[in-house]
Amino acid sequence: MTDYIVVYVTAPENEAVTLAKTLVDERLVACVNIVPGLRSIYWWQGKVEDEAEVLCIMKTRTTLFEALRDRVRELHSYEVEEIIALPIMAGNPPYLDWIKENTQQ
Repeated sequence: MTDYIVVYVTAPENEAVTLAKTLVDERLVACVNIVPGLRSIYWWQGKVEDEAEVLCIMKTRTTLFEALRDRVRELHSYEVEEIIALPIMAGNPPYLDWIKENTQQ
């Protein structure tokens, strides 16, 4: 297991900034990049949906994933939230240190 992860969360554009600011303020993540212009096509309740969303790319420590996941679920309006963690296998050491310094201890 690596010490750091990137977490993808999709959200409606009108929720993303509040979500990001809350998670950074609570130090569950060090940073959230909000990528606009995402179009998601998916099955939901027996039909194909086509929705505009944004992608939130969050950087944090692996040990914070469960707390982050639970908090996203509390704040998010979706019934089933996309919360996917990917390991950071390598990175710029000063940046990884920055993630550690700016997340909960």
